Amino acid sequence: MSGGPAQAVEAHYSSQSLAERILAALKESGKDPAALSRDDLAPVDEFHTRGRLATAELAEFARLKAGQQVVDVGSGLGGPARHLAEVHGCRVTGLDLTEEFCRVAAMLSERTGLDGQVSFRHGSALEMPFEDQSFDVAWTVQAQMNIADKARFYGEIHRVLKPGGRLVFQDLFQGQGGEIYCPVPWAGEPSISFLVPPAEARETAEAQGFRVTDWRDVTATSLAWYAQQPDASGKPLPPLGLHLIMGPDARLMRENQLRNLQEGRVVLVQAMLEKQG
Repeated sequence: MSGGPAQAVEAHYSSQSLAERILAALKESGKDPAALSRDDLAPVDEFHTRGRLATAELAEFARLKAGQQVVDVGSGLGGPARHLAEVHGCRVTGLDLTEEFCRVAAMLSERTGLDGQVSFRHGSALEMPFEDQSFDVAWTVQAQMNIADKARFYGEIHRVLKPGGRLVFQDLFQGQGGEIYCPVPWAGEPSISFLVPPAEARETAEAQGFRVTDWRDVTATSLAWYAQQPDASGKPLPPLGLHLIMGPDARLMRENQLRNLQEGRVVLVQAMLEKQG
Protein backbone atom coordinates (compact mmCIF):
# COMPACT_ATOMS: atom_id res chain seq x y z
CA MET A 1 0.00 0.00 0.00
CA SER A 2 2.36 2.65 -1.24
CA GLY A 3 1.78 6.09 -2.71
CA GLY A 4 -1.69 7.55 -2.68
CA PRO A 5 -3.65 4.96 -0.62
CA ALA A 6 -0.98 4.79 2.09
CA GLN A 7 -0.80 8.56 2.36
CA ALA A 8 -4.60 8.82 2.51
CA VAL A 9 -4.81 6.23 5.30
CA GLU A 10 -2.08 7.95 7.32
CA ALA A 11 -3.80 11.32 6.81
CA HIS A 12 -7.08 9.83 8.09
CA TYR A 13 -5.47 8.80 11.39
CA SER A 14 -3.06 11.71 11.85
CA SER A 15 -3.92 14.83 13.81
CA GLN A 16 -2.01 17.73 15.21
CA SER A 17 -0.54 17.64 18.71
CA LEU A 18 -2.11 14.29 19.65
CA ALA A 19 0.45 13.66 22.41
CA GLU A 20 -0.15 17.04 24.00
CA ARG A 21 -3.93 16.63 23.87
CA ILE A 22 -3.78 13.18 25.46
CA LEU A 23 -1.49 14.39 28.26
CA ALA A 24 -3.74 17.37 28.89
CA ALA A 25 -6.82 15.11 29.00
CA LEU A 26 -5.08 12.76 31.43
CA LYS A 27 -4.28 15.67 33.73
CA GLU A 28 -7.86 16.94 33.48
CA SER A 29 -9.03 13.43 34.41
CA GLY A 30 -6.95 13.54 37.59
CA LYS A 31 -4.07 11.37 36.38
CA ASP A 32 -0.37 12.12 36.74
CA PRO A 33 1.01 12.24 33.18
CA ALA A 34 4.52 11.53 34.49
CA ALA A 35 3.55 8.24 36.16
CA LEU A 36 0.85 6.39 34.28
CA SER A 37 -0.60 2.90 34.45
CA ARG A 38 -2.15 0.93 31.60
CA ASP A 39 -5.54 1.39 33.22
CA ASP A 40 -5.11 5.17 33.09
CA LEU A 41 -4.75 4.92 29.31
CA ALA A 42 -7.50 2.39 28.58
CA PRO A 43 -10.09 4.96 27.38
CA VAL A 44 -7.79 6.17 24.58
CA ASP A 45 -5.21 3.53 23.62
CA GLU A 46 -7.51 0.62 22.66
CA PHE A 47 -8.79 1.85 19.28
CA HIS A 48 -10.93 -1.11 18.29
CA THR A 49 -14.30 -2.71 18.98
CA ARG A 50 -14.75 -3.68 22.66
CA GLY A 51 -11.42 -2.06 23.56
CA ARG A 52 -9.55 -3.58 26.51
CA LEU A 53 -12.08 -6.44 26.79
CA ALA A 54 -11.27 -7.59 23.26
CA THR A 55 -7.51 -7.23 23.81
CA ALA A 56 -7.59 -9.41 26.93
CA GLU A 57 -9.90 -11.94 25.26
CA LEU A 58 -7.76 -12.20 22.15
CA ALA A 59 -4.58 -12.53 24.19
CA GLU A 60 -6.04 -15.49 26.11
CA PHE A 61 -7.29 -16.97 22.83
CA ALA A 62 -3.72 -16.71 21.47
CA ARG A 63 -2.25 -18.79 24.32
CA LEU A 64 0.76 -16.50 24.56
CA LYS A 65 3.86 -17.45 26.53
CA ALA A 66 6.31 -15.28 28.43
CA GLY A 67 9.37 -14.36 26.40
CA GLN A 68 7.72 -14.74 23.01
CA GLN A 69 8.63 -12.21 20.35
CA VAL A 70 5.44 -10.60 19.02
CA VAL A 71 4.93 -8.18 16.14
CA ASP A 72 1.82 -6.02 16.49
CA VAL A 73 0.85 -5.01 12.95
CA GLY A 74 -1.11 -1.76 13.07
CA SER A 75 -0.13 -1.06 16.66
CA GLY A 76 -1.83 2.33 17.01
CA LEU A 77 -1.12 4.01 20.35
CA GLY A 78 0.29 0.79 21.77
CA GLY A 79 -2.42 -0.31 24.19
CA PRO A 80 -2.50 -3.96 23.08
CA ALA A 81 1.31 -4.12 22.88
CA ARG A 82 1.60 -2.90 26.47
CA HIS A 83 -1.02 -5.43 27.58
CA LEU A 84 0.87 -8.32 25.97
CA ALA A 85 4.09 -7.15 27.59
CA GLU A 86 2.82 -6.49 31.12
CA VAL A 87 0.25 -9.28 31.47
CA HIS A 88 1.81 -12.04 29.35
CA GLY A 89 5.52 -11.22 29.52
CA CYS A 90 5.97 -10.91 25.75
CA ARG A 91 8.47 -8.66 24.00
CA VAL A 92 6.46 -6.69 21.47
CA THR A 93 7.46 -4.72 18.40
CA GLY A 94 4.70 -2.50 17.08
CA LEU A 95 4.47 -1.45 13.44
CA ASP A 96 2.16 1.31 12.26
CA LEU A 97 1.70 3.31 9.08
CA THR A 98 0.92 6.48 11.06
CA GLU A 99 4.16 8.04 12.25
CA GLU A 100 2.38 10.15 14.87
CA PHE A 101 0.88 7.00 16.44
CA CYS A 102 4.36 5.49 16.77
CA ARG A 103 5.71 8.59 18.53
CA VAL A 104 2.77 8.72 20.93
CA ALA A 105 2.93 4.96 21.58
CA ALA A 106 6.61 5.21 22.49
CA MET A 107 5.97 8.17 24.80
CA LEU A 108 3.11 6.43 26.60
CA SER A 109 5.15 3.24 26.96
CA GLU A 110 7.95 5.18 28.59
CA ARG A 111 5.54 6.86 31.01
CA THR A 112 4.08 3.48 32.00
CA GLY A 113 7.53 1.98 32.50
CA LEU A 114 7.10 -0.57 29.71
CA ASP A 115 9.53 0.89 27.17
CA GLY A 116 11.99 -1.92 27.93
CA GLN A 117 9.51 -4.53 26.68
CA VAL A 118 7.83 -2.74 23.79
CA SER A 119 9.10 -0.69 20.86
CA PHE A 120 7.47 0.87 17.82
CA ARG A 121 8.47 1.23 14.18
CA HIS A 122 6.95 3.44 11.52
CA GLY A 123 6.32 1.45 8.36
CA SER A 124 3.96 -0.42 6.09
CA ALA A 125 2.51 -3.86 6.73
CA LEU A 126 3.20 -4.56 3.05
CA GLU A 127 6.93 -3.88 3.40
CA MET A 128 7.81 -4.80 6.95
CA PRO A 129 11.27 -3.59 8.07
CA PHE A 130 12.06 -6.94 9.71
CA GLU A 131 14.20 -9.96 8.83
CA ASP A 132 12.67 -13.27 7.81
CA GLN A 133 11.55 -15.52 10.67
CA SER A 134 11.91 -12.82 13.36
CA PHE A 135 8.75 -13.41 15.43
CA ASP A 136 6.91 -16.18 17.25
CA VAL A 137 3.52 -14.48 16.96
CA ALA A 138 1.98 -11.86 14.70
CA TRP A 139 -0.87 -9.91 16.28
CA THR A 140 -3.15 -7.51 14.46
CA VAL A 141 -6.36 -5.85 15.62
CA GLN A 142 -8.58 -4.10 13.08
CA ALA A 143 -5.92 -3.08 10.59
CA GLN A 144 -6.88 -5.15 7.54
CA MET A 145 -9.79 -2.84 6.69
CA ASN A 146 -7.28 -0.24 5.47
CA ILE A 147 -5.21 -2.67 3.39
CA ALA A 148 -6.25 -3.42 -0.18
CA ASP A 149 -3.58 -6.02 -1.03
CA LYS A 150 -4.57 -8.84 1.32
CA ALA A 151 -2.27 -11.38 -0.37
CA ARG A 152 0.77 -9.22 0.24
CA PHE A 153 -0.38 -8.47 3.79
CA TYR A 154 -0.63 -12.15 4.71
CA GLY A 155 2.50 -12.92 2.72
CA GLU A 156 4.60 -10.40 4.67
CA ILE A 157 3.32 -11.73 7.98
CA HIS A 158 4.14 -15.26 6.84
CA ARG A 159 7.67 -14.11 5.94
CA VAL A 160 8.49 -12.57 9.33
CA LEU A 161 7.08 -15.46 11.37
CA LYS A 162 9.25 -18.34 12.53
CA PRO A 163 8.31 -21.85 11.31
CA GLY A 164 5.16 -22.87 13.15
CA GLY A 165 4.55 -19.25 14.21
CA ARG A 166 1.00 -18.01 14.65
CA LEU A 167 -1.03 -15.11 13.33
CA VAL A 168 -3.74 -13.94 15.73
CA PHE A 169 -6.22 -11.26 14.75
CA GLN A 170 -9.51 -9.52 15.34
CA ASP A 171 -10.81 -7.74 12.28
CA LEU A 172 -13.82 -6.42 10.43
CA PHE A 173 -14.98 -7.91 7.14
CA GLN A 174 -17.69 -7.24 4.58
CA GLY A 175 -21.08 -8.58 5.59
CA GLN A 176 -24.02 -9.48 3.36
CA GLY A 177 -26.05 -6.39 4.22
CA GLY A 178 -24.66 -4.11 1.54
CA GLU A 179 -22.21 -1.22 1.40
CA ILE A 180 -21.15 0.36 4.66
CA TYR A 181 -22.28 3.69 6.01
CA CYS A 182 -19.46 6.25 6.20
CA PRO A 183 -17.71 7.84 7.94
CA VAL A 184 -16.52 5.03 10.22
CA PRO A 185 -13.54 4.96 12.60
CA TRP A 186 -11.21 3.54 9.94
CA ALA A 187 -12.39 5.60 6.98
CA GLY A 188 -13.78 9.06 6.53
CA GLU A 189 -14.98 8.01 3.08
CA PRO A 190 -15.13 4.69 1.18
CA SER A 191 -11.93 5.04 -0.86
CA ILE A 192 -9.68 3.92 2.03
CA SER A 193 -11.94 1.11 3.26
CA PHE A 194 -11.00 -2.28 1.84
CA LEU A 195 -13.39 -4.77 3.37
CA VAL A 196 -13.67 -8.26 1.90
CA PRO A 197 -15.94 -11.16 2.89
CA PRO A 198 -14.50 -13.41 5.61
CA ALA A 199 -14.32 -16.42 3.30
CA GLU A 200 -12.23 -14.46 0.81
CA ALA A 201 -9.79 -13.35 3.51
CA ARG A 202 -9.49 -16.90 4.80
CA GLU A 203 -8.80 -18.30 1.32
CA THR A 204 -6.18 -15.58 0.71
CA ALA A 205 -4.39 -16.35 3.98
CA GLU A 206 -4.37 -20.06 3.22
CA ALA A 207 -2.97 -19.38 -0.24
CA GLN A 208 -0.06 -17.53 1.42
CA GLY A 209 0.87 -20.57 3.50
CA PHE A 210 -1.30 -20.38 6.61
CA ARG A 211 -3.45 -23.08 8.16
CA VAL A 212 -6.53 -21.84 10.00
CA THR A 213 -6.71 -23.37 13.48
CA ASP A 214 -9.50 -21.20 14.93
CA TRP A 215 -12.00 -18.90 13.23
CA ARG A 216 -14.93 -17.40 15.12
CA ASP A 217 -17.51 -14.75 14.32
CA VAL A 218 -17.84 -12.39 17.29
CA THR A 219 -20.33 -9.96 15.75
CA ALA A 220 -23.07 -10.88 18.23
CA THR A 221 -20.70 -10.35 21.16
CA SER A 222 -19.81 -6.92 19.80
CA LEU A 223 -23.46 -5.93 19.38
CA ALA A 224 -24.16 -7.02 22.96
CA TRP A 225 -21.26 -4.84 24.13
CA TYR A 226 -22.61 -1.83 22.21
CA ALA A 227 -26.02 -2.37 23.81
CA GLN A 228 -24.44 -2.09 27.28
CA GLN A 229 -22.67 1.19 26.54
CA PRO A 230 -24.28 4.34 27.93
CA ASP A 231 -26.04 6.51 25.39
CA ALA A 232 -23.68 9.45 24.91
CA SER A 233 -25.81 11.32 22.37
CA GLY A 234 -26.15 14.95 23.32
CA LYS A 235 -23.88 14.59 26.34
CA PRO A 236 -20.47 16.26 26.69
CA LEU A 237 -17.61 13.92 25.82
CA PRO A 238 -15.22 13.02 28.65
CA PRO A 239 -11.75 14.61 28.57
CA LEU A 240 -10.06 11.30 27.70
CA GLY A 241 -11.46 9.08 24.97
CA LEU A 242 -11.22 7.85 21.41
CA HIS A 243 -12.68 11.13 20.16
CA LEU A 244 -9.17 12.54 20.62
CA ILE A 245 -8.13 10.26 17.73
CA MET A 246 -11.31 10.27 15.65
CA GLY A 247 -11.86 14.01 15.78
CA PRO A 248 -15.09 15.99 15.38
CA ASP A 249 -16.93 13.16 13.57
CA ALA A 250 -16.41 10.73 16.48
CA ARG A 251 -20.11 10.44 17.39
CA LEU A 252 -21.21 9.93 13.79
CA MET A 253 -18.47 7.34 13.22
CA ARG A 254 -19.62 5.37 16.25
CA GLU A 255 -23.29 5.57 15.19
CA ASN A 256 -22.45 4.41 11.66
CA GLN A 257 -20.34 1.54 12.93
CA LEU A 258 -23.18 0.35 15.15
CA ARG A 259 -25.63 0.54 12.21
CA ASN A 260 -23.18 -1.38 10.02
CA LEU A 261 -23.01 -4.18 12.59
CA GLN A 262 -26.75 -4.20 13.23
CA GLU A 263 -27.60 -4.40 9.53
CA GLY A 264 -24.98 -7.02 8.70
CA ARG A 265 -22.93 -4.66 6.55
CA VAL A 266 -19.83 -5.61 8.53
CA VAL A 267 -18.95 -8.66 10.60
CA LEU A 268 -16.26 -9.09 13.23
CA VAL A 269 -13.98 -12.13 13.33
CA GLN A 270 -11.32 -13.40 15.71
CA ALA A 271 -8.96 -15.99 14.26
CA MET A 272 -5.73 -17.89 14.80
CA LEU A 273 -3.65 -19.21 11.92
CA GLU A 274 -0.42 -21.21 11.87
CA LYS A 275 2.47 -20.73 9.47
CA GLN A 276 3.05 -23.77 7.29
CA GLY A 277 6.37 -24.51 5.63
